[in-house]
Amino acid sequence: MMSYLENFSTRVSMPIGAFGVIGAMLFILLLIWSLVWKGLALWRAARTGRTGWFVALLAVNTFGILEILFLFVFSKRMRAPDAERDNNTGL
Repeated sequence: MMSYLENFSTRVSMPIGAFGVIGAMLFILLLIWSLVWKGLALWRAARTGRTGWFVALLAVNTFGILEILFLFVFSKRMRAPDAERDNNTGL
């Protein structure tokens, strides 16, 4: 019985060599990528008052895809406050 368990454990175990290090580095890069885009998108959604987008971006993790779409497709560029004031006063 013991030899069966020993053979099973050696067949099931995964190698930790180079793939483990590369996998960890890819995971860290993906994590940083996702956090940067999520932070930018959440900031833009909060500044423009889009509560629905804020909640969706906060709840759904798409590794930056939804965040990039929101920033470049669904949200308008924010105008500087000075530019808005100048347009309203005619300066």
